[in-house]
Amino acid sequence: MMPWNLTMGECSALGVQTEVYNFSPITIGRHVVISQYNYLCTATHDYTDPFFPLTSKPIRICSQSWVAAGCLIAPGVTVGEGAVIGARSVVTRSMPPWTVCAGSPCKPLKERVVKPVPPQKQP
Repeated sequence: MMPWNLTMGECSALGVQTEVYNFSPITIGRHVVISQYNYLCTATHDYTDPFFPLTSKPIRICSQSWVAAGCLIAPGVTVGEGAVIGARSVVTRSMPPWTVCAGSPCKPLKERVVKPVPPQKQP
């Protein structure tokens, strides 16, 4: 059974010690790897308000992407299809599809080029 506000596509995995803080929906596509020790956080506080009310926005991790170990994915972020997020990145903005991204703050670095599947490994 899937937790409330979490949707995962087929053949996707959450690594050990990944925290899923899902006040708003978190959608994970198909064939996604979210490695260990990540923090997917849909909520924060409005620091411009003297009472710091809780605010939340959904997170979307699109199909065929990989979030490497120890990343923070902030509220409202979309990780584009096929994107790779490097280890220990702090992702506060949406990242484009088929791009290798990394850093604190996370930024697109280069296009993700995928090798062709050899005939012996094709379904």
